[in-house]
Amino acid sequence: MAKAAIGHFLALAAMPIVRSMITLAHISDVHLAPLPLITPRELASKRLTGWLNWQLERGSDMRPETLMALLDHMRAHDPDMICVTGDMVNLALDEEIARAAHWFTELGAPGKVCAIPGNHDAYVPGALDKALDTYGGYMRGEALDDNPFPYVRRLDMVALIGVSSAIATPPFFAAGKVGADQLARLRKLLTLLGEAGYFRIVMIHHPPHAEFADSRRLGLWDGSDFRAVLKQAGAEVILHGHTHLSSVNAISGPTQEIPVIGVAAASAAPEGHDAPGRYNLFRIEKVGTEWSCAMREYGYQRIGDEIALRLQMRIY
Repeated sequence: MAKAAIGHFLALAAMPIVRSMITLAHISDVHLAPLPLITPRELASKRLTGWLNWQLERGSDMRPETLMALLDHMRAHDPDMICVTGDMVNLALDEEIARAAHWFTELGAPGKVCAIPGNHDAYVPGALDKALDTYGGYMRGEALDDNPFPYVRRLDMVALIGVSSAIATPPFFAAGKVGADQLARLRKLLTLLGEAGYFRIVMIHHPPHAEFADSRRLGLWDGSDFRAVLKQAGAEVILHGHTHLSSVNAISGPTQEIPVIGVAAASAAPEGHDAPGRYNLFRIEKVGTEWSCAMREYGYQRIGDEIALRLQMRIY
C-alpha cells in the first residue's frame, strides 16, 4: 500500500461507510514447526538457548496439525481481515523466514492478512530486516513517512494500526520496546484517525497493561510510555499475543478504559496446555453514531481434538 501523508488522514472523516459490519480474526504466536536443521555456527548466539528450549519443551508443544486445523476452522467464517500479532518463527533462521513467507501466501493475500512482528521474529540482530524484505507486504500499510511502523490498514471506518515492539534482546530475555520515534508517530495516527471517526484497533505483540508490561525479562520496556500515548490519543481495542494465553485486560483511555485482548498460541497442542490453540473472531458494527464490538473465542479444549466456541462477549 502507498505511504500516506498526514494531510491525507485529515480528509478521511468525509469517507462514507460502505459496509455496516466488519469481521476480524485474530491469531498469534504461530511458531511454525518443525524447527529446521541448524548448524553449529548458527547456534553461536542467543539461538543456543532457544534451540535448547525447543528440544526440551516447545518442540513437542507446537504442532503443525494443530495450527492447520485451527486455521481451517477460522477461514470457514470468511473474515474480512486476519490479524496476526507476531512470532511467526522460532529462532529467525533463514529457512524459517522463507517458510513463514510461504505460510502467509497460503493464509491469504496481503490485502486480507495483516501482521506485526514479535520478539522471535527479531530473535537476533538483522532478523527482522530479513523478514520485512521477505514477507513485508503483510506488515505494511499507510504510514506517516518512510518508517514501516506504525502502519494503518482501513476497512471502511475500521482502522487497524500495526505497531512493532520486536527487538533483539540478550539470552533469557523476551522483552519488547516500541521506541520514542514510533510512539510519536503512533500518537499522531491515533489522533487523526480518532478525529476522522474511525474505530481504531491497535495491534502489538507485547501486552501493554502494567501487570505484564512491567516485567523486565518478558515485558514491554516502554510500556508506561505506550500507555501514556493511548491515555492521551485513545483507541477502541488493543490486540496482542506473546503470553500464549487467552486474556481480557484494560488500560486507561481519554474517557474510558480500552479493552486489551490476548489470544493463546495458535499452534499449541491441546494436551498439557492451560491454553491450547485458539483464535478470536470480532464483529464490529456501527449503528447510528454508536460503535459496538463483540468477540467470540474458538479453540481446542484441554482434552480431545475438537474446536469449539469457548467464549462470547461484548467488549465495546
